[in-house]
Amino acid sequence: MEQKKSYRTAFIFVTILFFLWGFITVLVDSLIPRLREVFTLSYFQAGMVQFAFFGAYFLLSIPAGYILSKIGYKRGIILGLSTMAIGCLLFYPAASYRVFGIFMLGYFTLAAGITILQVAANPYVTILGPERTASSRLNLSQAFNSLGTAIAPALGALFILQDKVKTTAEIEALDAAAQKSYLVAEAAAVQTPFLGIAAFIGVIALVFFFVKLPKVGDKEASNDYRKVLKNRNLILGSIALFCYVGAEVSLGSYMVNYFLSLDLAATVRETSFMRTIAEWILSTGVSSSSDMAVVGVFVTFYWTGAMIGRFIGSYLTSIFNPAKILSIFALGAIGMILISNFSVGLAAMWTIIGVGLFNSIMFPTIFSLALDGLGDDKAQGSGVLCTMIVGGAIIPPAYGYLTDSFNFNIALILVMACYAYIFYYAFSNKRRKVVVA
Repeated sequence: MEQKKSYRTAFIFVTILFFLWGFITVLVDSLIPRLREVFTLSYFQAGMVQFAFFGAYFLLSIPAGYILSKIGYKRGIILGLSTMAIGCLLFYPAASYRVFGIFMLGYFTLAAGITILQVAANPYVTILGPERTASSRLNLSQAFNSLGTAIAPALGALFILQDKVKTTAEIEALDAAAQKSYLVAEAAAVQTPFLGIAAFIGVIALVFFFVKLPKVGDKEASNDYRKVLKNRNLILGSIALFCYVGAEVSLGSYMVNYFLSLDLAATVRETSFMRTIAEWILSTGVSSSSDMAVVGVFVTFYWTGAMIGRFIGSYLTSIFNPAKILSIFALGAIGMILISNFSVGLAAMWTIIGVGLFNSIMFPTIFSLALDGLGDDKAQGSGVLCTMIVGGAIIPPAYGYLTDSFNFNIALILVMACYAYIFYYAFSNKRRKVVVA
């Protein structure tokens, strides 16, 4: 009984961690408009920011798994938080000296800390209780991660981006003294939030230093990646995770362009309830807003659907076979895309947004299924899986290339192929028994 209570307390603390890194990651994204002006970034340089983030996953996930097998999950969590704090502190000199290289180092370091947390926290949740309900626990933790990502943009807009950020052209139009004064003020606007975030992360790291977490599944791991790489289920699951992240990021990144290609801005303005939704979120009239802003507000529902779906999925995967639920959700995603591809107007919009709901359980369910049966080698398995998050840096450019060369209808076939593979993985992985929690 005491052990169960200990697991419950640990689960609560680690789930709070999921919320925090989701919140902090997206809050950092809220500062990008300021950073672009402070560093006067080109679009190519701005694009390199995403490569720094996903590159950290690709380069560091497997080393992080090795480190975790040596120091354990608790110390791994503290290491991840500490690395994140160091990354945030690097933004101070980057903004002071306006050196893009220091900024990239800071962002990569921040991403490295998040990578270590992902590698540590995801498998740790799966072993805080019976293995047969691991998918349910991870879905619940990931739901709070999504809650953090849903809250952060609003707070970022409210507290960080309230005042107007000048464009590069407007900055160049200022005289030398005014330009210097503006850039100094912008640097301070970047530095203060990052110092606050670093301090906050430091406090959380101290909490985890003193909190008692059970030592489970982190003893005598083999440290031999050849062993886990021979596990067919892990390899198939890694490919499924690659496909999932790539598909989700592709749809989210190009959704506004997809809506514009369907001339949905006009439809929103002409439809009463759609116009009301847009004006409520924008806090301005849709007639005075750009087409991009009018349709862009509805992307919020794509990500919100993922958050709601994870809370629902946590319940469903606790009472039904997680692999079966995953296969149903994969088919649901394919169905939504097919309907959108052959529709126009609001039907095309809401069905593609609906994919977010079906995306919801995929990451945690694929992750827990792929780790099934690895025992004390879960840290290494987690490292392999987190490496495949690099799908978010590879599939979206391919999606964009197909759109440029053909159109969105053809590009969406690539995304459907990703979900088709996830269905195959789920269908071939039905070893878990139905459990009533």
